[in-house]
Amino acid sequence: MKKLILPWLIHGAVLPMLGAAEPATTPATTPNTGESGSQTNAPAVEDPAKLDRDLHYTATRRGQEPLKLPYATENLKRGVIRNEQMAASVPEALLQTPGVLVQQTSHGQGSPFIRGFTGFRTVMLVDGIRLNNSTFRDGPNQYWSTVDALAVEQLEVVKGPAAVMYGSDAIGGTVNALMRSPRYGFGEGTLWSGATYYRYGSAEHAVLGRGEFGAAERDHWGFNLGLTGKLFGDVRGGNDVGRQPHTGYDEYDTDFKADYYFTPKTKLTLAYQRTQQDDVERTHRTIYGLTWAGLVPGTDLQHYFDQMRQLAYARLSHETDRGDRFSATVSWQEQDEFQYVQRANLTRQRNGVDANTLGLALQGESPTRIGTWTYGTDYYRDFVGSYQHNYNAADVYTGAAIQGPVADDSNYDLFGAYAQDDIPIAERLHFITGGRFTWAGADAGKFRDPKTGLQSTYENDWFDASGTGRLLWHPDDKERVSLYTGAGQGFRAPNLSDLTRFDIARSGELETASTNLDPEHYLSVEAGAKTVQKNWEAGAAYYHTFIDDLIVRTPTGNIINGNKEVTKLNASSGWVHGVEFNARGHLGEGFSLFGNLAWQEGEADAYPTSAAQSIRAPLSRMQPLTGLVGLRWDVVRTGFFAETYGMMAEKQDELSPDDIRDTQRIPPGGTPGWATLNFRVGYDWKSKVRVVAALENVLDEDYRIHGSGYNQPGRNLKVSLEYRF
Repeated sequence: MKKLILPWLIHGAVLPMLGAAEPATTPATTPNTGESGSQTNAPAVEDPAKLDRDLHYTATRRGQEPLKLPYATENLKRGVIRNEQMAASVPEALLQTPGVLVQQTSHGQGSPFIRGFTGFRTVMLVDGIRLNNSTFRDGPNQYWSTVDALAVEQLEVVKGPAAVMYGSDAIGGTVNALMRSPRYGFGEGTLWSGATYYRYGSAEHAVLGRGEFGAAERDHWGFNLGLTGKLFGDVRGGNDVGRQPHTGYDEYDTDFKADYYFTPKTKLTLAYQRTQQDDVERTHRTIYGLTWAGLVPGTDLQHYFDQMRQLAYARLSHETDRGDRFSATVSWQEQDEFQYVQRANLTRQRNGVDANTLGLALQGESPTRIGTWTYGTDYYRDFVGSYQHNYNAADVYTGAAIQGPVADDSNYDLFGAYAQDDIPIAERLHFITGGRFTWAGADAGKFRDPKTGLQSTYENDWFDASGTGRLLWHPDDKERVSLYTGAGQGFRAPNLSDLTRFDIARSGELETASTNLDPEHYLSVEAGAKTVQKNWEAGAAYYHTFIDDLIVRTPTGNIINGNKEVTKLNASSGWVHGVEFNARGHLGEGFSLFGNLAWQEGEADAYPTSAAQSIRAPLSRMQPLTGLVGLRWDVVRTGFFAETYGMMAEKQDELSPDDIRDTQRIPPGGTPGWATLNFRVGYDWKSKVRVVAALENVLDEDYRIHGSGYNQPGRNLKVSLEYRF
């Protein structure tokens, strides 16, 4: 289970001698998307009829239709994210995705659990570039919320291990945010474009605004510039909870992307993004936390984060006349976080992490006589600084700690080389197989030794080879039905957070460094079916993931600064499995019925006390049985729609020992079940003006998503207005 090196690796050495097959018909790897988020303007594609296809890029790193992918995938388009869902963040955009539990530590800090995993066991990509770095911590973290949902063109979700394509961390799933690109027309001359967007939420006390402006000449050049502002007040919960103090925050975003075409098939893309979040409070850790359903508020007087992320990259892509495609990307990403804490005794702490990441990637795609190959290499190097400054009750500086949340003056390297082949082995039957070699290296410059309390250093590296094999079969001639099955390995190397953390873990727990760690290993098997018929479509999947060498927190029995000390060990194995289902049926006269359902369970070894003996317990934050059902009416040729839908989740009382101790976020006995009723109407006038109004949680129910640090909004009127030119 731990090491599967597939025989196909032998063929990689002879790939250049195989020659090319017929030119591929799929678009270039990097999409160039239009208003709806579908492929509308890719210069390398000459036939406009091909431009309306729903293409997914993340699963295989090349554009393919969903029925041709042996994976459970989701693709959320721009219009759905910001005009219909009116999502304020990327995690919120995934709230209705089956198999995804969107835990929200605070209103501005969301961390989706995908098939039972979150944090550094899922990978977030931005235009194919890793958001993940070596400072990401175990469990829910806030970093996905630093990607501006209003600038996303389409959000692609690939469920299950994707270590072959994306390396370490890609266990539960991989999400790729394809950001807003220049808009191209089909004629000559310059096409000018732009949009203004406004969104209001009553229970969130929120105002969001965005402006966009761009210009382009087909096959020559193009650019798009966007500016976003988000102002959130305190969230009002349901009828009993009411206003939740200290849950508001501010956010400001900038994004720019430009293309220059040396030839119609050779393009240089330059992009820059920046997000700044101010005063995002972790209210559950403070005296302002809720007592709803038996929750216990924290003791801090203040506890908030400032978060900044900026990404700049250059990508050169080229397509040959025979159908080969190549790209080279260089990126620089900076992620800075600042944390301010005022304890109950009035002492203060200011700490933070500055992580700068250099990224280099090469990718190729070649149709050959033995299938379509996708291959490449990627390298990321983190430069990490970390600090902690302490102050007494009078706010007088009393000194600096050895480190902040992770080791100071540190580096972390992640290198991978991969190849995958899509082989047509029979009529309508494909075998997709591939593998990746990974090297990870940690160099921790300064961290606090948990035994001596003195400054220490650490250096180590790890190697891994992972493989995957999947079958895809279309039983019908028109290929409207897909059946798939397969197995894939996952791998996660210990990162700087695992090895050197000195920070709060869960309620009342302080995590300290643990340098005696090895990689985690996973093996996932999956089977599923998809179909798209004239009047209905559906998909279903079953998965089972085997877990080995899981790194888990274990209590030491020590008390540090009033908190229970926990450290980490490769001391757990287990499993998680589940079922996902979604369907939509068109009833005629513009009516359609839609819904989804997800169920999962899992268990692993846990250590509830400092004793060496483990117990078998549920995995942390398992998604309860969750479902959605709705009815929609699209009035033909008018641009008007109306829909009503309900969402529900059963009570989650299958808790891990960590969940039971996390009384600030999970009520005693588990998170209560809930159900909401929601309405939405919208009107699109000549693709120029779109107005949408929604009334969510009509019954004003008090509820929270399992593991979250605040309750979801009560009765919430949301209105959005967009003007496009």
